[in-house]
Amino acid sequence: MNEQGNRGTLGDRSPSAPSDEFELVQDENTLSMATAVTLRNPATLLPRTVAATTEGPLVRRLLTGIAVLFLGLFLLLPLTMVFASALAKGFTVYVESLREPDAWAAIRLTLLAAAMAVPANVVFGVAAAWAIGKFDFFGKSLLITLIDLPFAVSPVVSGLIYVLLFGLQGILGPWLAAHDIKIIFAVPGIVLATIFVTFPFVARELIPLIQAQGNEEEEAALTLGASGWRTFFHVTLPNIKWGLLYGVILCNARAMGEFGAVSVVSGHIRGRTNTMPLHIEILYNEYQFVPAFAVASLLALLALLTLFVKSLIEWRSKQQVAS
Repeated sequence: MNEQGNRGTLGDRSPSAPSDEFELVQDENTLSMATAVTLRNPATLLPRTVAATTEGPLVRRLLTGIAVLFLGLFLLLPLTMVFASALAKGFTVYVESLREPDAWAAIRLTLLAAAMAVPANVVFGVAAAWAIGKFDFFGKSLLITLIDLPFAVSPVVSGLIYVLLFGLQGILGPWLAAHDIKIIFAVPGIVLATIFVTFPFVARELIPLIQAQGNEEEEAALTLGASGWRTFFHVTLPNIKWGLLYGVILCNARAMGEFGAVSVVSGHIRGRTNTMPLHIEILYNEYQFVPAFAVASLLALLALLTLFVKSLIEWRSKQQVAS
């Protein structure tokens, strides 16, 4: 009876099973055909999206022409005029304008301020980015806000802050004067003002990079017995080296071209506290156009060199990511 019952059960199921299998096979065939049609003609997948993001040839040419015209009028033309005006009286006059004692002193002071500001900002930027990206602590939001402060404050205002702190009538002015320490209208004030306006660049480049990398590699190195400094130099630093170089390039470019804050604290003393931007202003106001444009062309060459190094670093970073 068990055999008959089993046969009866199988007999009851057997008529419906082929129908279910046929419907399943038919559905799979239909899905396969629809997928094949979609793969052969991707335009059927999102026709409205493709149509919305694809512009006609006329629109593309118009937008490209506007961009090229804008760059030509506001970038290439002024840059060309700077070099043309600098060489208006010949290459000999151009070289003599750069070899003039006040111009040479301005060049040296600009390079000195950048050479002192950039390493200081590298140390601060790496430390701040490492603390913000790797740890949670009380006051973290306040530290991020303070890092962004130079972006929100005018450089002239930051220069006035140093005058109010270290000037003769400032808070620390009498004490500094009693000890014969000069900050305002001297090289230290120029360096401090340059550091203030440039210190966000390195930190702002490294913070999102360190946050995106996480803590897994550092934790693994510490688990294997590496010390904190060894973990930083052999694990963290290689991962952030391209972002660090990019921040250094931006910081150096801003340091060499800073005008507002340095103008307030320098005193415009020729041969002593004039940087290249300040020296250009003085020469131009005195109608010495060729020397002014000669120094301006040198500053432009430094900017172009910085831009080239920046592009090279970006290309090298993309190559490393792709590999």
